[in-house]
Amino acid sequence: MKILVCVSIVPDTTSKITLDSSNTRINSEGLTFIAGPYDDYALSRAIEIKDQTQAELVVLHVGLADSEAIIRKCLALGADSAVRIDTAAVDSYQVAQEIIQFAKSQSFDLIMMGKEAIDYNAGIVHALVAHGLGFNHFSPVMHLDVDNDKLTLEIETDSGKSKISSTLPAVLGCQEPIAEWKIPSMRGIMTARTKEIQVIAPSFSPKENPVKANVVETERLQKMIPVEEAESLIDMLKSENLI
Repeated sequence: MKILVCVSIVPDTTSKITLDSSNTRINSEGLTFIAGPYDDYALSRAIEIKDQTQAELVVLHVGLADSEAIIRKCLALGADSAVRIDTAAVDSYQVAQEIIQFAKSQSFDLIMMGKEAIDYNAGIVHALVAHGLGFNHFSPVMHLDVDNDKLTLEIETDSGKSKISSTLPAVLGCQEPIAEWKIPSMRGIMTARTKEIQVIAPSFSPKENPVKANVVETERLQKMIPVEEAESLIDMLKSENLI
C-alpha cells in the first residue's frame, strides 16, 4: 500500500497576525510557522499504519523553500520520502489541483490530510482532491483501521458519530482523536538529515486576484433595531445606501 499525507504550513496559534502593506496578505515577518495541527493527526495515524502494514509513506507540501525544516520534521517522524511543489499556496483550489496532478503521476491507495488548515479554515481541499481523482472521500475522520483494501472509519456527523466501512482508494480529512501527536526520536532526526526532499515545478497557475475588503470592524454602524420595529430595517438600509 502507498500512502500520501498532505501537510500544510500555518502560523503558530500563539502568533499575532497582521496584514502586509497591501492589506490582502498576512505579514509573515516575525511569524513562527508549524505544520497544520490536523495534518499532524493525519501524519501520526499514517505512520502507525505504515509500521503495521509496511506501507510506503510519502509527505507532500505545496509551498516555498522556507517550509523545508517542517517537511524534514515529517521525515524524522517516520515518512519514507517527501515532495515539495515549488509554489506559494494561494487558495484551496490551486492546492487541490497540485495534489491531484501529483497523485495522478503516482499510484497512491490512501491520501490523508487534516480536515482543515487553521489559517483560512476552508476545509475543502480533501473534497476537491477526492473529486478530481474519483476516490472515496470522508471527513472529519476520528478513527481509522486498515485491513488490506478495506477501511473502517469513525466520522463526526451533525448528530454525533457514525461508524462506516469503505474500500480503497480514498481521501480522508482527519482530526483528533485519530492518533496521538508524535515526537521525532534522535535516530529519526539523524536519519531525516540524509533523506532528500524532492522539489518539483508546479503544474497549475492560480488565477486569484485578492482585493481589499471594504468592511472594517471598527466602522460598523452597530445600530440596534427593536423587534417590534423590524420593518424599519429596510428603510434604514436604503437611507444608508446599503441596499
